[in-house]
Order: sequence, then C-alpha cells, then structure tokens
Amino acid sequence: MTVVLDTSAVLAWLRDEPGANVVHPLLPVAVMSAANWSETWQKLHQHGADAGRATSRLRTLGVRVEPLTEADAVTAASLWTSTRAAGLSLGDRCCLALAARLDLTTVTADTAWAALDIPIPVRTIR
Repeated sequence: MTVVLDTSAVLAWLRDEPGANVVHPLLPVAVMSAANWSETWQKLHQHGADAGRATSRLRTLGVRVEPLTEADAVTAASLWTSTRAAGLSLGDRCCLALAARLDLTTVTADTAWAALDIPIPVRTIR
C-alpha cells in the first residue's frame, strides 16, 4: 500500500526516534511531495546533517518524490481553514494535498493531525 510521508515521519526515521519502526517498512512504497522533500533537506542541513547523503539513502530505499501541481497548491491553500487550529504549516498542507490527489493515506509524526476533520486519511506513527 503506497503512502504519502510527511517530513516529520521521515525525520523520525532518520533520527531513530519513536515511530521509526513504523516508517521503515513503508519506505519502499512511500511518496513525498517536492515541498516536503525540500523541507526535509532544510531540516537536515539546519541540524548539521549531510542532507544529500540522507536523502540519497531515502531514494535508494524507494521513496519517490512527486511534484507539487497547481491543483495541489490550491488544495493546500483550501486546507488552511480546517487545519489552522492544529497549526499545520504550508508544507504540512502540501503533504495532505498530495495525499488527496493520489487518494492515499498520509503518515506523520505530528499527533495533532489525528484530530483533523478532513477527508484525507491520516496515520500517526506515535
């Protein structure tokens, strides 16, 4: 079953944090939005990690990157109203928009997503 990975789930796996064991078997069937791929790079670089090496490892394990389409951008913007109370960022909403387009479940480490009232399936790893 293909899933859409949020940056928080990927970082949990890379850092061997709680939930990493949930993310690991999903990597060969996972997809990320280009926006979340960029966010992953930025977070890794920000914390002094070798972002190129880490993301190359993700690609080798099967993670695919999908472009952000114009329709995804509109969906992400429209999700603002229903997700703002939970504090979702633009990157978070781009992740959800990709999941909506591909009709897939989103996997995240952010437990606030579980309470969202949206028509997109969300699975938390913690």
